[in-house]
Amino acid sequence: MRIIIYTGKGGVGKTSIAAATAVKMAKQGKRTLILSTDAAHSLADSLAVPIGPDPVQISDNLWGQEVNAIRETERNWGTVQGWITKLLDKAQLKDVTTEEMLVFPGMEELFSLLKIKEHAESGQYDVLVVDCAPTGETLRLLSYPNVLNWWLEKIFPTERKLIKIVRPVAKIVKDIDLPSDDVLDSIERLARGLEEMQRLVLDPEITSVRIVLNPEKMVLAEAKRSFTYLNLFGFNTDAIIVNRVLPDEAGKGFFAHWRDIQKKYEEEIVLNFQPLPILKAPMMQKEVIGLPILEELADIVYGEQVPSTMLYRGRTETIREEDGDMLLELSIPFVEKADLDLTQTGDELTVDAGAYKRKVILPRTLMGREVIGARYAKDRLIIRFGKRELTAQGKAEDK
Repeated sequence: MRIIIYTGKGGVGKTSIAAATAVKMAKQGKRTLILSTDAAHSLADSLAVPIGPDPVQISDNLWGQEVNAIRETERNWGTVQGWITKLLDKAQLKDVTTEEMLVFPGMEELFSLLKIKEHAESGQYDVLVVDCAPTGETLRLLSYPNVLNWWLEKIFPTERKLIKIVRPVAKIVKDIDLPSDDVLDSIERLARGLEEMQRLVLDPEITSVRIVLNPEKMVLAEAKRSFTYLNLFGFNTDAIIVNRVLPDEAGKGFFAHWRDIQKKYEEEIVLNFQPLPILKAPMMQKEVIGLPILEELADIVYGEQVPSTMLYRGRTETIREEDGDMLLELSIPFVEKADLDLTQTGDELTVDAGAYKRKVILPRTLMGREVIGARYAKDRLIIRFGKRELTAQGKAEDK
């Protein structure tokens, strides 16, 4: 199984590049599903064929799907919604906002991402191409499982025990329906499903992310922030695709100035993202709509390469020993040293990088060791852990 996730700032042509990739892989004989998880779907428009909430065969070896977020929400959150509805009814909250209160912001899109796990486990496809929502929203959603998993492991067991104790008393005294085992099981299934989905998308042997951008200042700035985030959370980015590049013929006349600007940012893109492969997609002469033009676009972008190949392999996290201490190195490009902050609580490490935050559960090699220093150099945060403390028996304590 191979999963390729396309992300980028809204309007850069991400859907066209994702669709073109899927069309080419299907032509190469791979059973390919292109999946749109963006609430504002445009995949059907790009392919010029009708697509529904379930996989629809488009051509030989090619299927498409535009996930219905509302349906996926009902399927994954229906039991919990039912319990919350009863609570709101008892509280006599029945205005137009009641239904909106049943789903937390971003959850509908999150349920759409669960389709990645479902299709990966089905065995029906060789390749899954995911056309995600614009960068900021997608990256925020991909980090959700970290938070949910922490809550499930640290808080959920205690809450569940407490609810079982309090439920009979609450029912008698206040006539309050605390969540039933079905509700709690539903929440746990959701969290476990998201955890499994995250395991898939973080596996560098299965999944890679490809960032689509245009050679423009604001788009490049967001792409750099995205790359920082992807590295911080351990996602494997294997290519940068520069879309809508003006041809050299545009160097004269009305577009001459724009071509000069693009050349400047093309050079900047190379300097910023090397050694990642940087692929280029030209501004096509026709609208990129329909299978023939998508196939033509893919041939230009990938040439003789097989799009499903892992185009780059780079580790964002390494552990090594130095002078008896252990060093944890995290690749975090494009951040200022002053924006980095580090906090250790037991065997949990919190890394703040500007607007982003990641909680790292330390691997066994580092458990029981305290952070004794950190430095940021050449886009890598290097964290030094001291030796384990000795127990009364004179042995290194292994927590």
